[in-house]
Amino acid sequence: MPTGYRHPANALAAMLADAERLITCESPSRDLSAVAACADTLATLGAERLGTSPERIVVDGHTHLRWSFGSGPAKVLVLGHYDTVWPLGTLIDHPFSVSSGILRGPGCFDMKAGLVQALHALASLDDLDGVTFLATGDEEIGSPTSRELIETEAMECDAVLVLEASADGGALKTARKGAASYRLWARGRAAHAGLEPERGINAGSELAHQILAVSTLGNRAEGTTVTPTVATAGITSNTIPAEAVVDIDVRARTARELHRVDRALRALCPVLPGAVLALDISTSRPPLEASRSTTLFALAQDVAAELGLAPLACAEVGGASDGNLTAGVGTPTLDGLGAVGGGAHAPHEYVLVATLLSRTALLAELIRRLLTTGAAL
Repeated sequence: MPTGYRHPANALAAMLADAERLITCESPSRDLSAVAACADTLATLGAERLGTSPERIVVDGHTHLRWSFGSGPAKVLVLGHYDTVWPLGTLIDHPFSVSSGILRGPGCFDMKAGLVQALHALASLDDLDGVTFLATGDEEIGSPTSRELIETEAMECDAVLVLEASADGGALKTARKGAASYRLWARGRAAHAGLEPERGINAGSELAHQILAVSTLGNRAEGTTVTPTVATAGITSNTIPAEAVVDIDVRARTARELHRVDRALRALCPVLPGAVLALDISTSRPPLEASRSTTLFALAQDVAAELGLAPLACAEVGGASDGNLTAGVGTPTLDGLGAVGGGAHAPHEYVLVATLLSRTALLAELIRRLLTTGAAL
């Protein structure tokens, strides 16, 4: 590996062994005991590689790990998560494996291989003073217990490097759409559907009107999508529904667009006389706007060139990550620095083994440059 990253001859074998330990410890987000067990595995790996154990932060039963190096304020936040979307037992049908240069297993691409890269990158550096490594256990469900922790850490740093999986072909993620999830309730009045339907107020019909209205709120030119998803109405087939509900998924490139859609949803009015609407917002993440990553991406391109790596590409993606949160508080953020592969959240999820060392080298040198040069961001 070129100057700037040193590793022993068995570095790749060690990374694969660490990946196996982490991936075979299943960690679905909502299974708190499984997440805690995976935190134990990651903490042990981190102590072996970094020579120190992390601080354990437990919020509402969710375990998060934080390594802080040095006595002064942090300059660089290295950020990742170890929870996955896969239920316990997924390993039976999709076991960990390495064959023909392909690593597989639940959560390998999103994003346990990225955590292994982070540990080995940090371990390769002589001086970690000014680095915080934060690994959380609830990202896949919207970071409800780690959001405040992530935002607080980010506000104190000069830069955030996110170890989420890469975009197609290894591209770094320089922009992510913001995301918000809503639930819209329509409430009417129940009545017998055959005997006296005129006495009812059909919440299902009201919801149908609202779904059509909601479906017009997107803006293709701006990249904004507003999508009604799961909808239910009523309790029996011979009763006018007194209540109906629909979930709404909103994605937007800019905070301005998220705010526009929010105002429009809150301004919805009932169509049927006597019907009532109620709107709840369950999760919201600001966008990672491209302006927050421009300088960091340019630095990464320079580092890749100096290391003799292939030129880096960048991509905007629709999915949100904790990088949205760090960019939302104003901290320069570069995402997608983790594994190269594909199939996030899909049974064919995989990582290209040949890229593990080069991505680790890129991350290590990025951290070193940010610590030593104080690059203006």
